[in-house]
Amino acid sequence: MPMVFSRLQRALKNFVETVTKTISTKELSEEDVEPILEELLIGLIESEVAYDVAQKLTEDLKQRLVGARIPRTADVKKHVIDVLRDVLLETMREGAAGIDLVEEVRERPPSQPLKLVFLGVNGVGKTTTIAKIAYMLKRASVTPVIVAADTFRAGAQEQLRKHAEVLDVPFVGGRYGADPASVVFDGIRYAEARGYRAVLIDTAGRMHTDVNLVEELRKIVRVGNPDYKLLVVDALTGNDAIEQARFFDDAVRVDFVILTKVDADVKGGAALSVVATLRKPILYIGTGQRYEDLEPFDPRSYVDRILSGIST
Repeated sequence: MPMVFSRLQRALKNFVETVTKTISTKELSEEDVEPILEELLIGLIESEVAYDVAQKLTEDLKQRLVGARIPRTADVKKHVIDVLRDVLLETMREGAAGIDLVEEVRERPPSQPLKLVFLGVNGVGKTTTIAKIAYMLKRASVTPVIVAADTFRAGAQEQLRKHAEVLDVPFVGGRYGADPASVVFDGIRYAEARGYRAVLIDTAGRMHTDVNLVEELRKIVRVGNPDYKLLVVDALTGNDAIEQARFFDDAVRVDFVILTKVDADVKGGAALSVVATLRKPILYIGTGQRYEDLEPFDPRSYVDRILSGIST
């Protein structure tokens, strides 16, 4: 979609064009670079890139550009874009998850299902993400069990139950007000007894400052002993996604991040901030509302997506 990352792309395009014009007339000095990078820093922050990350990006670019000598026969603009691409990739290098959930599930014995706990505040797309992963596994001939351990929010179980019915996968829930950890225990035992190889566990998503939620999540993790804890964050929340991630990571140690609503992200800085600030790999990105709109995160292709159109 043309508007995706448009604000970030605009900031980077202005940077590339200004640097290209300056390099074309002389070798870049620190005095030349400073005002250009200051403008870029502001543009990055306005694109919801966390301040520390934006500052590190501009510092890295400064190191690469000051004193740079470009052969007269070289394409100056291409050189600047290549430098920018290298710096962005360096920032995103820890974003690659390096795992394949489908392969992990297939390699496990039926009596030991892969257990995934999904974390995140209400409204980030957690329920839809669980359904998308259930769909992905089902397409790979692996039927997961969906466990609704959010016994707090009215309607939470009904939403997941509806997805389970559409996808034709087993569903385990509990009465409202029940101990969420007991629902998780029952769901895992259900999967083990019947040979299901994956358990997808939803959790409550009350405000991420809720102390009671922390204790609830810790108990779920102790009882469920999940293989991975997946934090779902909304790309549109910008820097608030970082605060949410820190909260959940402090509470139960997050393994991977799933970034949703990337298809509607005009600013574009969320992924950069998540990877560079939290040092957490991004497992998937959500690119729409359909079950199939879930992509494995690839730093190189994500950077290419950010830089698309800048060379024109």
